[in-house]
Amino acid sequence: MRRILKIVVITMLALLFLTGCTSQKESVNAARQGETKELQIFAGAASKPPLEEIATLFWQKYGVKVNLTFGGSGSVLSQMKLSRRGDVYIPGSSDFMEMAKKEGVVDPQTEKILVYLIPAINVPRGNPQGIRSLNDLARPGVRVGLARPDTVCVGLYGVEVLEKAGLADKVKKNIVTYAESCEKTANLVALKQVDAVLGWDVFQKWDPAKIETIYLPPEQVTRIGYIPAAISSFSQQKELAALFLTFLTSEEGKEVFRKYGYLGSIEEARKFAPEAPVGGEYQLPADWR
Repeated sequence: MRRILKIVVITMLALLFLTGCTSQKESVNAARQGETKELQIFAGAASKPPLEEIATLFWQKYGVKVNLTFGGSGSVLSQMKLSRRGDVYIPGSSDFMEMAKKEGVVDPQTEKILVYLIPAINVPRGNPQGIRSLNDLARPGVRVGLARPDTVCVGLYGVEVLEKAGLADKVKKNIVTYAESCEKTANLVALKQVDAVLGWDVFQKWDPAKIETIYLPPEQVTRIGYIPAAISSFSQQKELAALFLTFLTSEEGKEVFRKYGYLGSIEEARKFAPEAPVGGEYQLPADWR
């Protein structure tokens, strides 16, 4: 009798364990069998290079196609709201993720931090204008580029940096163009359409032959940025979306981000700004809208 009781107990424990582990496997199996084949990701272009590679790896591993829509974090958020679709939202900073939470576009409980970013100055390789500081951006004749601060995360950070340094009015006179995404902001420098942009440190890693990063002094870094991800409230395949988030934060996903120069931990980011706050929100001044 004791032996039979022992077998029953072991069997019940095994069933409980298997029940807890099968939901994710079922979503993967369903994808392979044709029940769920595609995910729609809306993302700020701050994560474009690694996300494109990760999407390919996810397809190869799970047989699920990942459709990526890139743009300014605010622009793709608006697309999600208007179309009421999308499975995962990946903005370029916490500012737009907080906005998405307040507007009910994402499930706050699913949010994950992927990598960290440092605001910096980016110049064409060789730095022909000899730009070394924020003050240099105010020099007569220097052509400055900035992302649209109302819709693009790095533009918002750029305005915050200039306002805190008391250089907003002086540098604003030198801004010759406003880009619509992080990708286009980096391209302004790579194509030598401007002498400098206020961008992310990682832009140099995107195109090291054409872009150079000038780091700000720690006291001028207003905030350490990070790229978050969360499941959309509109998603009809939340288990598969959760699987993609898990893959993003897996060692395989982290390795791809590292390859493109992103900072994988807050400890790495703190080396550039030991005292700066992390994430949060910044309210764009009215005269920048």
